[in-house]
Amino acid sequence: MLMQTDPFRDFDTLFNRVSGRFATPSGIMPMDAFRRGSDVWVHIDLPGVKAESLDITVERNVLTIAAERDWQRQEGDQPYFGERYRGSFRRQIQLGDGLDLAHLEADLHDGVLTVRIPVAEQAKPRKVHVGTGKHTPEAIEATSTEPA
Repeated sequence: MLMQTDPFRDFDTLFNRVSGRFATPSGIMPMDAFRRGSDVWVHIDLPGVKAESLDITVERNVLTIAAERDWQRQEGDQPYFGERYRGSFRRQIQLGDGLDLAHLEADLHDGVLTVRIPVAEQAKPRKVHVGTGKHTPEAIEATSTEPA
């Protein structure tokens, strides 16, 4: 149902190892995705992000989530640490054809974005009736109107 593709993730990991940084790359949105019943659920951690800064779009089976978190230093601030990522976040998730994208819902609560995507009716499991082969074909009567 979902496919995770990030062609630059391996480059980020390699760069972090070479540069001596072992933390997750800046700007990443940690995510869990799973199917529960007839829905696919996606939970993305976005602490400190306001709902009005979120931009969620779906185009050609790609769910794009963009967000921004900002913190402005005030005059006279003396920073000791600056490890929290500030700026723009963006994540794309490739969605399968079996999802009902017209009824996608999103909610931000306690710093976690929850996206619910219903499974499309045609993709849900269904029971198939098996015939017994005892059906007798009906005879079809045909007549010709052309002279012999």
